[in-house]
Amino acid sequence: MASTRIREARERDCADILRMIRELAEYEQLSHQVKISEEALRADGFGENPFFHCLVAEVVPASGELQGQGIGTKIIKKVAEVALQKGCSQVRLAVLDWNKKAMDLYKSLGAQDLTEAEGWRSFRFEEEAMKEMAGC
Repeated sequence: MASTRIREARERDCADILRMIRELAEYEQLSHQVKISEEALRADGFGENPFFHCLVAEVVPASGELQGQGIGTKIIKKVAEVALQKGCSQVRLAVLDWNKKAMDLYKSLGAQDLTEAEGWRSFRFEEEAMKEMAGC
């Protein structure tokens, strides 16, 4: 069984964070949507006014099948802890409709499926639409 340690991300983690973003996108069959560079990730997450807060899960050994070892649960619990420390009143997650394992995990930990409960749908403006709206 793997040992997991969850910690605050450091600027030197940016290359690994970007690699994991790309791996997740590939798993979700959305690789074409990854537009961020390592430099942008560094600026957005570790610059003067960070746009996001990032945690890293260090898993040893990091090879072999990792699903079913409670790593996702540990990560979500740490996210909740950090969010509460920062004064947040909720955490929102995005999950693809085919990822039943993730949805089941979130529900088992007390998350509400807003699509089911309230009918919320998620929308995104891509760069071209943003430019058009902004008149650029």
